[in-house]
Amino acid sequence: MAGGKNRSDKLKRLVAVQRHMERMAELDLASTTEVRRELAQKMEFAMDAIGSFEPVHMSLKGQYALQYGRLNGQDQQMETLQEVQENRILREKAKGDRLEEHFKDARNAEEREREDNAVIDLIEMRLALDAPASSKVEKP
Repeated sequence: MAGGKNRSDKLKRLVAVQRHMERMAELDLASTTEVRRELAQKMEFAMDAIGSFEPVHMSLKGQYALQYGRLNGQDQQMETLQEVQENRILREKAKGDRLEEHFKDARNAEEREREDNAVIDLIEMRLALDAPASSKVEKP
């Protein structure tokens, strides 16, 4: 019984750790999403500057085009990273769900074992009450 209890306790801790890993992966994804949002704003600014007819921007269109190219490359890298992070979240969630199922199974097995032991104890007590206290009592 002690081994089973330890198993469910260990699994419970593992579930908590796994859920923490899942939250960390979600935070990483949120950070990457924020970086991509900032890159999109910078790319939009560069496109607006390229299409602008203001003299300041017209003379720097080549620079803006280079900047847009770099930003676009960074955005593609972030998009790939975002896909990897999304897959990681799915894996971490699946691991957590499996561990949680194992934890529930272990806890149920422990409860069944406790109930079985209680029934056995009751049967043993009942048999002890029905049995004579000594062999001398049976002899008349």
